[in-house]
Amino acid sequence: MAGDNVKDLHIAIVGRAPAIPWTSCCSRKAPLGAGIGGLALAMALHKRGVLFTLYEEAEQYSVVGAGIGLGPNGLQSMDLIEEGFRPKYEAVCVGNKPPDAQHVFFEGLLLQKGLGLEEAWYGHSSWGHPDFTRKSAHRKEVLDIMTSFIPIESVKFGKSLKDIQQLPDKVKLIFADGEVAEASALVGADGIKSLVREHVLKPLHPTEVEPVYADSYCYRGVIPINEAEDILGDLTDVAKFYFGDKRSAVTYRISGGTEFNFLLNVADTDRVWQSKRAVTEKVTYEAMMADFEGHGVDERFLRLLSKAQPIRWGLFHHRYTSTYFRDRVVLIGDSAHASLPFQAAGAAQGLEDALVLSKLLAKLATSSKEDAELGRHIRAAFDGYDSVRRPRAQKQLEQSAELGLMIHFQDPKAGSDMNKILPRLQHGRFEWLWFHDLTGDIRSALKRMDDVLQARAMSPVQPA
Repeated sequence: MAGDNVKDLHIAIVGRAPAIPWTSCCSRKAPLGAGIGGLALAMALHKRGVLFTLYEEAEQYSVVGAGIGLGPNGLQSMDLIEEGFRPKYEAVCVGNKPPDAQHVFFEGLLLQKGLGLEEAWYGHSSWGHPDFTRKSAHRKEVLDIMTSFIPIESVKFGKSLKDIQQLPDKVKLIFADGEVAEASALVGADGIKSLVREHVLKPLHPTEVEPVYADSYCYRGVIPINEAEDILGDLTDVAKFYFGDKRSAVTYRISGGTEFNFLLNVADTDRVWQSKRAVTEKVTYEAMMADFEGHGVDERFLRLLSKAQPIRWGLFHHRYTSTYFRDRVVLIGDSAHASLPFQAAGAAQGLEDALVLSKLLAKLATSSKEDAELGRHIRAAFDGYDSVRRPRAQKQLEQSAELGLMIHFQDPKAGSDMNKILPRLQHGRFEWLWFHDLTGDIRSALKRMDDVLQARAMSPVQPA
């Protein structure tokens, strides 16, 4: 780095290839590493002319596969980041099949025999919003679109981060291959098992570093829609939650309606997750099937399960996070706020992170005071980001955990009573999440940044 002034601003974004056997469960190819939040930030910084380097642990954009959906807040974030994203996204996503079900987020049924189709509440078990239109896509296709907006010369592959050193005027990144890179600031987009998160939190909040096992795991699969229809018939037409006693399922269409995404979940409070590094574990086919056999599960789901790879995906989340930044290092996406998947909101939260943080960094980069001390401005920007994003993302995380209890009939207030569960999902639960004022968040973050800068300018002692 030539110096530590605003004109020297250079952002490092660190992604991470997940330490899980993606290739054994998925056959399609898609980008790895930084994921939704990191790629979105790279898109936004490129759009706004802020110099950055994206360091990917993977050797290339490679294998990943699963369904992904973006709510109104996620789509609004992408519109504000890159207006060219939406048309390409619309071309690859799909909603519910019936015209009168486009605004249904999910419909609730039971995993047990009969699926609850004879229950009095059936036919009134969906939730959504008139201003919400459900759309889902294959993650591969979404990430392919995102990487098309990022210049390849700004990406370095095969970079496994091993250490971070914060100096008074810069951040040093030490990689496993011996390379040492420097940047004005570091953004950690390195996933749920984040080295950057450890750097940020360990000094003052060591108990918050590791993700917490949520006493549940799942089996995942993506299969051709005709195979799914052979098993479930027209139940594949609308996205579904199948509630059950310590067993559940989530299903929906992706890939323009040609593929079917499913998760079969197990809540197991007696089990301790053994691995401290991996979030998946291979099991035998027999062990996978035994997780659902003998639990009153409708036989159609045993047939569906037989098409999944015998890999348990542990469900982890970051229940408590006291800060998203430390000096010149900041967290976004799953590194900051990994959550359970039951609100289908994690990707959109990463997009919101990228939107707010990019606006702050862009303002910093275009500051009229090019000779201003950079560290002070970076800390103020990260303070503004943290003040806005952390309360909202943590609320989503907690609400997802609550929904995880409901889908497994473990919520202390509702138990297995669908007449108590469904109203809690149907009456405005998601409005705060989907229809939030993101431009207001940007204004609040920018104001906080200005206030912090002003307060520190008036202080006789500047923070280290």
